[in-house]
Amino acid sequence: MDRVVRVTGGLVSGSSRDGVDAFLGIPFAAPAVGADRYRAPRPVLPWDGTRDATVSGPSAAQSPYLPPIDAVLPSSVSPGDDYLNVNVWAPADADGLPVMVWIHGGAFVRGANSLSVYDGSAFARDGVVLVSVNYRLGAPGFAVLDGAPTNLGLRDQIAALEWVRDNVAAFGGNPDDVTVFGESAGGMSVATLMAAPPARGLFHRAAVQSGGATAVCEQEDARRVSAQLAAHLGVSPTAEAFAGLDPDVVTQAQTAVGLAMQADPDPQRWGPTVLRSGLGIMSLFPVIDGDIVPDVPLARIADGAASQVPLLIGTTREEFRLFLVPTGGAGALTSDSLSAMAIRYGWPARAIETYAANRSGSTPGDIACAVLTDAGFRLPATELATAQTAAGGSVYAYELAWRTPVADLGACHGLDLGFVFDSLGAGAPMAGETAPAELATQMHDAWVRFAVDGTPGWRPWTPDDRAVMTFDTASHLAQAPRADELALWS
Repeated sequence: MDRVVRVTGGLVSGSSRDGVDAFLGIPFAAPAVGADRYRAPRPVLPWDGTRDATVSGPSAAQSPYLPPIDAVLPSSVSPGDDYLNVNVWAPADADGLPVMVWIHGGAFVRGANSLSVYDGSAFARDGVVLVSVNYRLGAPGFAVLDGAPTNLGLRDQIAALEWVRDNVAAFGGNPDDVTVFGESAGGMSVATLMAAPPARGLFHRAAVQSGGATAVCEQEDARRVSAQLAAHLGVSPTAEAFAGLDPDVVTQAQTAVGLAMQADPDPQRWGPTVLRSGLGIMSLFPVIDGDIVPDVPLARIADGAASQVPLLIGTTREEFRLFLVPTGGAGALTSDSLSAMAIRYGWPARAIETYAANRSGSTPGDIACAVLTDAGFRLPATELATAQTAAGGSVYAYELAWRTPVADLGACHGLDLGFVFDSLGAGAPMAGETAPAELATQMHDAWVRFAVDGTPGWRPWTPDDRAVMTFDTASHLAQAPRADELALWS
């Protein structure tokens, strides 16, 4: 028998299968459409009767992934007004269970909680109430426009966490036992929320997958991107002007602007903090506003903003292969162009020689992927871990080293998703058909254990004892892996 639950706004009816209840597409805020698309999230509008919650709700305005990335990264473009929604999975007999809140990635311009790889059934099966959230993306979420609050995407995430606080008990979850976790832009969001004053107390543990605490830019630099976007649209950079446009037109324009930034990464045009903090691949993301983001999150975390929040943090071993291999960029690199890249992006002295010596038979493209993985992901993760331990917080580190055979992607960005959710058979194409189910069991169990008691099953990471759980066909706890490479960046 399907279960009916009362939440803010009214009654919702979910579906039940194999002892797991699922409630999909529940609004946590009023529809952010028209002028409200560029305003702070408003309270949920009540509804009459019982709302059907058996189908995922709409996604925030976005475009599908572009070729060739679209072959390995699924998109979820589903128009509709109620895109500020949550999905909830809970055991049928849940009562006072730990809660996990998932924030999806997608470079702050794509993604949705409706992707099948984010199915929370395995978490519910293992005694956790799983909530996944949507939030405003792209210009509505992160452009700096006159007349609009800053960081609306983060404000949506905080509103969703407030909804969890107020409603998760109805699904059998404990609002005082919440772990927030996310990957890529979602992981960066989690790190930013750790330092956000309005989010304090809304969660009690945090897991950051392929993210760090420096993905924020100065407002004046973000305004340059917004001005470029407005010029492309032929309007002024104001909330009023943008609200009068078709959201799909804005989405098309922000895609064009993002491609232009990657083709011509001129700091004078885009702003140095946009290029640096956005890894050269993100154009719209959180800004320092003195409110939601008072400062670079890393600095606030080092000062103790989240010292009571245990942190699980890590990366995949070859993050950047997703961005360079499918596009042919890695294959096109030569020794000469690799050296030119090192100069252009200010790589440390002897970076090419050190990384090449540790990878016998590697190509220039392999070396570039390894260096950029550390610069864009591993170093920010290590900096966050260091800041959290300096403030007295506990940190647990991991790395996914298993290499997918699909499209020469290796241990690339996003590969961890199907393993963490134990959903390899549900929309995780980059993992392939031969992905080891036992590895998914290991990773998923570690995340569940972390949500239950704050320890994933191995000893903490500290600057003096860099213990990193390495997930592979033969998982093991490594001590300071590839320390010589990481040392180059200090």
